[in-house]
Amino acid sequence: MKFAVDRNLPLPLRNQLHGLIEYGISCGELAPGEILPSVRELADMVGVAPMTVAQVYADLKEKGLLQTRPGSGTFVADRQSGGATDPTKHVYLYRQIDNLIEQSRKLGFQPTELIAAINTRLRQSDHGPARPRVLVVGLFPDATRSYADFLGRKLANHARVEFTTISALEQNPQDVLEARSADLVVTIVNRLQQVKTLLPDANVMAIRFTPSEETRRALASLDSRTKVAAVSLFPEFLPILKAGIERFAPHVSHITAGTMDMPAFRAELAEADVIIHATGADETLEDSYPQLPRIEYRHAPDEVDIERIIIPALPS
Repeated sequence: MKFAVDRNLPLPLRNQLHGLIEYGISCGELAPGEILPSVRELADMVGVAPMTVAQVYADLKEKGLLQTRPGSGTFVADRQSGGATDPTKHVYLYRQIDNLIEQSRKLGFQPTELIAAINTRLRQSDHGPARPRVLVVGLFPDATRSYADFLGRKLANHARVEFTTISALEQNPQDVLEARSADLVVTIVNRLQQVKTLLPDANVMAIRFTPSEETRRALASLDSRTKVAAVSLFPEFLPILKAGIERFAPHVSHITAGTMDMPAFRAELAEADVIIHATGADETLEDSYPQLPRIEYRHAPDEVDIERIIIPALPS
């Protein structure tokens, strides 16, 4: 990955560097186990103080995205399951039964109804085993639904795929109960710790999400004279967003980037021919700039990670 800050972005250099690494990991630019430059090397590379790099590395280590190996340097952390660690099958089974009893009570079922439902499902299972349940946890409902649909097509012969969002888990205890019963929970790399905290006894894994084919085709089709304004809800995503546009639309020379709360950037938006927005920024743009054409910079689950991480983790 190329480490380069963009001094034309209305974003402090420390935030840019933080975003480059964090979203570089989440979007597949930096692979698990990949070694990063030393503090001094990276400081010289991007033209910032070594203290700035040290602080960024420390923040990302705290988030579980980086790890230090004494004498070897700083590496992208391996993404490992945060799932159940029960010492016996019985403990795991009893916990699932407890979850089911708790959930049935919240839904108003009587014990006899629960027993009848279990017996029905047991009889149905005689016709063949149920497929494992995979739950995708994302940030925005529409985008997360698309991730789940994509994953569902790839796992059609292996599992059934559902989705929810982090905000739904934070606000609705019922959603947490249902999420805890999933065989596998899949989320974004830089949200792994947050989802593990919300679902401490679930089998949680993180995979990379890379720019979708639709996004790449839309960017490649832009006219070279197009004035592009790139918009993100999250300031630290701007460096990766702008770099991605430059990669998939290298023929476009006029690209500015910012967030909606940056006053100077609003003038750039007014002059743009097209807006390319990160997922989640569309509602604000619909209200403020309904007349401008828009392209969503949407991601999709990385197919390599589906094969390498998700399928081997599914119950056989």
